[in-house]
Amino acid sequence: MSDVIRKGVRVKHINKVAILGAGTMGARIAAHFANAGVPSYLLDIVPPDADAPARSKVAAAGLEAAKKSKPAAFFEPSLARLVTVGNFEDDLGKLSEVNWIIEAVVENLDIKRALLKRVEAARKPGTIITTNTSGLPVAKIAEGFSDDFRRCWFGTHFFNPPRYMRLLEIIPTPETDRTVLDAVTWFADVRLGKGVVVAKDTPNFIANRIGTFSVLNVMRLMQEMDLSIEEVDALTGQAVGWPKSATFRTIDLVGLDILGHVVSNMEGADGGRGRPPHTNKLPDFFKQMLERKWLGDKTRGGFYKKAKDDERLALDWKTLEYHPRQKPRFPALEMAKNIEDTGARVRMLLGLDGQPQKGDKVGAFLWPVLADLWTYSANRIPEISDTIVEIDRAMRLGFNWELGPFELWDAAGVDATVARMKKEGRPIAANVEKLLASGKKSWYADEPKAASGRAYFDLASAAYKPVQVPPGVWSVTVAKKSNGVVKKNSGASLIDLGDGVACIEFHSKMNSLGGDIISLITQTLKPGGLGDNFDAFVITNDATNFSVGANLMLLLMSVQEEEWDDVDLMIRQFQGMTQAIKFSPKPVVVAPFGLTLGGGTEISLHAAARQPHAELYMGLVEVGVGLLPGGGGCKEMLLRAVDTAATIRPGGRGESVELMEAMKRAFETIATAKVATSAHEARGLGFLAESDGITMNRERVLADAKTRALELVRTGYEPPMPRTDIPAPGENILAALKLGVHLMRQGEYITEYEVKLGTKVAEVLCGGNVTSGTPISEQYFLDLEREAFKSLCGERKTQERIQYTLKTGKTLRN
Repeated sequence: MSDVIRKGVRVKHINKVAILGAGTMGARIAAHFANAGVPSYLLDIVPPDADAPARSKVAAAGLEAAKKSKPAAFFEPSLARLVTVGNFEDDLGKLSEVNWIIEAVVENLDIKRALLKRVEAARKPGTIITTNTSGLPVAKIAEGFSDDFRRCWFGTHFFNPPRYMRLLEIIPTPETDRTVLDAVTWFADVRLGKGVVVAKDTPNFIANRIGTFSVLNVMRLMQEMDLSIEEVDALTGQAVGWPKSATFRTIDLVGLDILGHVVSNMEGADGGRGRPPHTNKLPDFFKQMLERKWLGDKTRGGFYKKAKDDERLALDWKTLEYHPRQKPRFPALEMAKNIEDTGARVRMLLGLDGQPQKGDKVGAFLWPVLADLWTYSANRIPEISDTIVEIDRAMRLGFNWELGPFELWDAAGVDATVARMKKEGRPIAANVEKLLASGKKSWYADEPKAASGRAYFDLASAAYKPVQVPPGVWSVTVAKKSNGVVKKNSGASLIDLGDGVACIEFHSKMNSLGGDIISLITQTLKPGGLGDNFDAFVITNDATNFSVGANLMLLLMSVQEEEWDDVDLMIRQFQGMTQAIKFSPKPVVVAPFGLTLGGGTEISLHAAARQPHAELYMGLVEVGVGLLPGGGGCKEMLLRAVDTAATIRPGGRGESVELMEAMKRAFETIATAKVATSAHEARGLGFLAESDGITMNRERVLADAKTRALELVRTGYEPPMPRTDIPAPGENILAALKLGVHLMRQGEYITEYEVKLGTKVAEVLCGGNVTSGTPISEQYFLDLEREAFKSLCGERKTQERIQYTLKTGKTLRN
């Protein structure tokens, strides 16, 4: 295995892997390696009596399932070519070609050991070998194997689905070689985009240990308080910063059998050790569901199931009968929806800010759910991890909690909650007594000098220590703490990132683009403006989504008041901002991620370079609300089409075949409001350039974007000049696009109003009904966009579309 020097440390190079076991996890792990550009062998058993071509059919079926899986396991379908299927009889010899072998067969100690004995004979010494077990003792699996095998052996527990769940628990044994561990940690972080948490070799490791306790405790309290499945899901979702799928919808997604299996790993793990609360047993109704094979979505029914008319039914856990799902009514939850901050919301729901309400079901349920969770988590140190940091990180990344248990405890107030626990005679964890005895009131504290921007209370030394993060893991929040904010308004901030680079951060609701953001970008980038002291700029933020696009509410209000001058000014200002980004004498790098829609995509298209996160949902979706891209989006897609055609046939005519093909693609992308579901797909749609880098780890986007900006400065960045000689596609291509729209209507794929929208998009993209090849300027295209946008704003059906989207978040096909 080749070694590479990284940050002064020799690290093993990983360029080919093998995954043993092509079940749900194995096949999707292979898919995610393909997303990272790493080829793999995916091997499984030979089915009994298989003839030669069918000997690898188990692995082939696993790969097929991964290709069809929803949400998609691959960034784009073509990446499946990097996965080669095979079987344990004919292909173990190929293990000598790989640098890392991952065992992902069924959770049975004997089966795992028998297969690994054969692997031991086939692998080259020094090859990394790990297990994806979700809870079997890692050291025990490799007991009695050779020294070299045990030195390269440890646990790598991926969470399902591996593309979307960022947690990777790494479980070393006392014999694991540090350099091997470091190689996988670096690779998983940078190449696979994982949040790595090192766990101890205890049952269910960290996330499943805490998560299982919490789920079983919720079920116990549900039975004691006689709550319904729907009520518990309303109480244990976004109200406390947990995912929308809450408790039972999540179990349906994961599979009741998986939870049952994880709970069986726990038998005896808590027995008599530590203090109460202990993990509860599986309730009887759950066991009956397992017997009836009601396993959740995979068997089309668990705690919920869909009826024939797509109505979702919910289970009554007392009778095991389904009924139409009922929306729970909790006044406290309705009030809590108006509180943005999770800590403040939880304090209100628990009645910590005032007296707990009499007869308040919400507080009566959530208080023991959280109090028990906090005590249980605190009692697990140092058993399952040495510090609170691993537990919080594992729950955020593995269960999609907004805050880990200790962060949530801080948000609710450690002092107040412990006082209430004592008053009620609840058990108090020795570790929280230690925190309070040291005079500290919270598990975490701000630490501007640390790379993470914060410190944690270390129980071993009873003092705060900086939270460690790998080099390159950074956030806008931390940059603000260490370098400070240069300028701020209600929608955006300008932040000093150091080394002459500034960041423009959005922080409006859903990062929708209104006047505040537009003015801050424009003021920063204009000569003599705020940005004069900087050499380059990055536009990004720490939210879940980069930007959902222009603020439709403001637009609709102006349209309904018939303030056409205001609408005209809005579009001019938006165009002014995108042009300021494009023609800025200093490079602007946009680092988009998550939802990057409409105006968010237009901002990206105008940048000198883009450094997106791999999980990018990008598209010009204006047609969905009855509009078209009016901030330069049509112009930029046209320029990409013209330039693509010119690279294939330099000096080609205005209506060449190449231009026709490129224009058809650009038109289809805008007119059908196509949204890329990964950065790879966004590149295919023309939203990203071949030269744009893609960052796999969300926590590295900011640092990578800053590095890219500094590269542009170092190589002597020259801004583009506004183009005045764009050969207009003109009347010939316009006629072809209009014919396409007409045929779509004939086939009843689109509505009559969508014919109008499609025609408008075609007219703008082609530069109007002019002779093909007529030289046209960028400004002319912007004027066409603005006029078309304004005329659509006046249409009743467009206004209906905007209203419908604002109300429901969905699109109306009128």
